[in-house]
Amino acid sequence: MVDAAREHGVTLRAVGGVAVYLLSPEQEPLLPRPLKDIDLVTSRRDGSAAGRVLAQLEYVGEEMFNALRGSRRQLFHDPVNQRDLDLFVGEFTMCHTVPIAERLDRLPYTVPVAELLLTKLQIVELTERDERDIYTLCYHHQLADDPASGLDAALIASLCADDWGLWRTCKGTIERCVADVDGYGLDAPARDQILARLAELWQRVDQEPKTARWRRRSRLGERKRWYQEPEEG
Repeated sequence: MVDAAREHGVTLRAVGGVAVYLLSPEQEPLLPRPLKDIDLVTSRRDGSAAGRVLAQLEYVGEEMFNALRGSRRQLFHDPVNQRDLDLFVGEFTMCHTVPIAERLDRLPYTVPVAELLLTKLQIVELTERDERDIYTLCYHHQLADDPASGLDAALIASLCADDWGLWRTCKGTIERCVADVDGYGLDAPARDQILARLAELWQRVDQEPKTARWRRRSRLGERKRWYQEPEEG
């Protein structure tokens, strides 16, 4: 699909479990899981054209949903393989909004690791599937300043430093992952590497100077809900 879109001058990149799989060495994630659907992202400019490419690949669009919300998100179904496809346009919005489409040129088939990890860290109600993806990404990718070669912690830190709600959710997600890591049967070196990278990532986030916007929202704290309910397709 990414290659087909590229032939039409349209930029598509994978997110979700497919991206975790593609970014794992030899496409063998540390903690594999079934891939039941496909998540893609495109730029706002390419939103309509991306939908046409998917239609040419015989993915059937959800007409009502796409008509109402297609400028931000589009839903498709593959009737042959019984797969659902979620296309995010311009940004990734679930519990929080992540500007995921700004660096689509960094890797050939997926978004950069930092953006991919952030789509998991922003989840308020984690599932086992989400934890597996977080552990896999932290195990296979070291923190680095270059988004093409590793996990760009500076990006995550800067986004969290401007958004108290995102910061709060990421904090809770990392704490939950630290608490749950022993339940996945990992050997000691893998476990220790994951915990070390989660700790290093949070240190970067915590030390990043916070904006005035972050400080204003922090005064309300958890007295006001800091996340949104994910929009169901």
